[in-house]
Amino acid sequence: MKAMILAAGRGERMRPLTDTCPKPLLVAGGKPLIVWHIERLAAAGIVDLVINHAHLGQMIEDTLGDGTRFGVRITYSPERSALETAGGIARALPLLGAAPFVVVNGDVFCDADFAGLRRAAEELNPVRCAHLLLVANPAHNPDGDFGLTPDGLVHEGDGDRLTFSGLGAYHPALFAGLSPNAPAKLAPLLRAAMARKRVSGARLLGRWVDVGTPERLRELDASLRPT
Repeated sequence: MKAMILAAGRGERMRPLTDTCPKPLLVAGGKPLIVWHIERLAAAGIVDLVINHAHLGQMIEDTLGDGTRFGVRITYSPERSALETAGGIARALPLLGAAPFVVVNGDVFCDADFAGLRRAAEELNPVRCAHLLLVANPAHNPDGDFGLTPDGLVHEGDGDRLTFSGLGAYHPALFAGLSPNAPAKLAPLLRAAMARKRVSGARLLGRWVDVGTPERLRELDASLRPT
C-alpha cells in the first residue's frame, strides 16, 4: 500500500513563517510536522510514500531525502504551482499506481489509527471509492463539513455534521478524467460520490490539530515538549 502526503500548499495563514519554510517543515515538538506523519505511516507498515510539493519544494526534498533514515521510500511529485488537492493527486497517480492509497494532509497533526485507515483502503473499489476520517468540529469550523450515518456512509446533508480531518483513502477511479496539469478541488469529487453513496467514513478518535495559524503551531509545540 502507498500513501501520499500533501505538501504543496503555500500556507498563507502561517506567514511570515512560510515565507522561508514550507508549511509541512514547520517544527512542533522537536520535529517537522511532516515527519510525524512519516513515522506513523511507517509504524503502520506503509513505507512507500509519494509527497507532492510546490512552494519551496526543494527544501522538502533536501530535508527528507529518499526516506531511508525514516525507514520509508519517498518519491516526489513536484508541481510548478499548487494544483489543489484533487489536482495534486491526479498528477501523482502514475506514482501511486492502480491500487487504493492513503492520503494525509501534511499540515495537520494527529495520532490517527493509520493501520485502520490502511485496512479501510484495502476494502475500496471503483464503486466504494473513498473512505474519510472525520473529527469533532473545531472552533474554527463549527458547522462541520459532512454527516456520517450509523452504517458508516458519509453524506452532505442536514443534521449533525463533522469536520473532514484531511486524512482519507481513495481508489484511483475517483480521479478518473482529471487533468494531471490543472488545479482541481477534492470537495466536488467527494460530494458527487456521496450523492451516489460511494463514500464511507469513520470517526478519528485520537488527537487532531489543524495547524493553520502560528498560534496553533505554538500551542501544539508547547504541548508536545517535555514538561
